Amino acid sequence: MSENCNHDCSSCGESCKDRDPKSMLQAPHEMSSIKNVIAVVSGKGGVGKSLVTSLLASSMQKKGYHSAVIDADITGPSIPKAFGIHEKAYANEMGLIPVKSRGGIDVMSINLLLDNDTDPVLWRGPIIAGAVSQFWTDVIWENVDYMFVDMPPGTGDVPLTVFQSLPLKGIIVVTSPQELVSVIVEKAVKMAEMMNIPVLGIVENMSYFECPDCKSKHSIFGESHIDEIAARHGIASVSKLPIDPAIASACDKGEIEAVDAPWLAELSASLEKNCN
Repeated sequence: MSENCNHDCSSCGESCKDRDPKSMLQAPHEMSSIKNVIAVVSGKGGVGKSLVTSLLASSMQKKGYHSAVIDADITGPSIPKAFGIHEKAYANEMGLIPVKSRGGIDVMSINLLLDNDTDPVLWRGPIIAGAVSQFWTDVIWENVDYMFVDMPPGTGDVPLTVFQSLPLKGIIVVTSPQELVSVIVEKAVKMAEMMNIPVLGIVENMSYFECPDCKSKHSIFGESHIDEIAARHGIASVSKLPIDPAIASACDKGEIEAVDAPWLAELSASLEKNCN
């Protein structure tokens, strides 16, 4: 069986290399309407992927578009906390209904289905990937202009499932300045290239610290390498987020929608231009 195939080729005589990759796309719920699906990925954990997802969804919502977020990090969901969502999702006779943030962003996360937010999800990879697929097929997403999928780190079951089964317009790669992370970023970018999915931009989180007094910038975690990586792979949009305690505080308080993100303005404009 090929990684690009969802069946045992030896049992049916088909050749994976001759199959149309689009044939693996899953249809959303019949009542859903979704224009643009963008996955936010990282090569490793702890680089701020969920933060970037939340800020991008908020940025597009503030521009007048309807944003939505699928929290595909099943074992480490953090999107509901960032948006200050405490109520649970519910189902009617037609399907699952996402929860709206205070700013009107539709959100679906495993934490919105658990009895307690701190309950661990002890599932193996294929089950986790199946749950993410159900967030796409069983949830009613109404009139969504931009859906952001907050992915778990790495290149395992869930990223592969999302890459193969959702109609992605592209991915956004989130990283941090360390040299080791830059190597891992290359893996995420190359995975997207292998799956023929465009990389819409790279966001470097914790890129620098700006002194509040003298306004000088300091590279706390080392010099940035993302410009070189972006140039190597022909990626036009590069954004650099500073270390800012106010952003971390907003996430902890569930007030991410109150944060202005001028560092992502160019990327947001690029999504607006190229994805509609």
